Amino acid sequence: MSWTAWERVAGLEFEELIYEKKFHEELEGGVARVTINRGKYNPMTTHTADEMFRAFYDAGHDRMIGAIVLRGANGHFGAGGDIEWEQWGLREAFYWRHPANRLPRLSPKPVIAAVEGYCIGGSHHLAYCCDFTIAADNAVFGQAGPRVGSPADGAFVPYLAHVVGAKRAREIWMLCRRYTAEQALAMGLVNTVVPASEIEAEVDRWCEELLAVSPGVLEIVKAAFDQQMDAYADMGVISHQMYPDWFDSAEAKEGTTAFIEKRKPRFWRLRREEVALREQLKRAGDQAPGPGA
Repeated sequence: MSWTAWERVAGLEFEELIYEKKFHEELEGGVARVTINRGKYNPMTTHTADEMFRAFYDAGHDRMIGAIVLRGANGHFGAGGDIEWEQWGLREAFYWRHPANRLPRLSPKPVIAAVEGYCIGGSHHLAYCCDFTIAADNAVFGQAGPRVGSPADGAFVPYLAHVVGAKRAREIWMLCRRYTAEQALAMGLVNTVVPASEIEAEVDRWCEELLAVSPGVLEIVKAAFDQQMDAYADMGVISHQMYPDWFDSAEAKEGTTAFIEKRKPRFWRLRREEVALREQLKRAGDQAPGPGA
């Protein structure tokens, strides 16, 4: 069975994405492909997410498209948020916009994450929120938020428990370990692992299987599964309740600064200084004369 060549979609040319479609010559249905293209590790910003929305919206409303493939250019799926953008952009992402994870959830068409190389942080939870993940044997998975002082909440955090189980999900999010493609397969984080040279052919095979069944029934089944993401608070609600000024805190700034300076963060030194200051203020308060003294 054969495919037409990939063609860029007229009128939807982007700065940070490559958006293409191709069609199966026997099954007749087509596939849309969204490639994040922002340099070596494809760090994302809200502008990336804006462009992704337009591509996903077009693919989701094209009656002849049966699946969407999401991947990264330059040999890597992505390394999460752009660290320079995050110094201000995370405020906007948390308190004003929906996360990019919402796109696979709202897409009526099945979404396949095709992962090569690094798949870290925001790129990682974007991938596991897709309906399927096909990994190259050189893929590396993991979260990074606690390591760099970047908080995360919203549906995509607890949703990982549905993917790999509660204990493993907490391990992934809290310990920031790195996992090989084979480890990811063993825990259910990905559907299959293939040599990097074969990932495009493997994605084509999965797309052929999706195009061979009823597209309407797939949309219904996908929507039924996607209800799992709807029972949780939106991103930013929990973190704002617990730390309304998190992004201006010394702990948040230390994580970013340590990453830029390529050193280990000194989170507990900050806590020690905070505790010492509280003790100092408490002693001063205890020694102050009371009212009417």
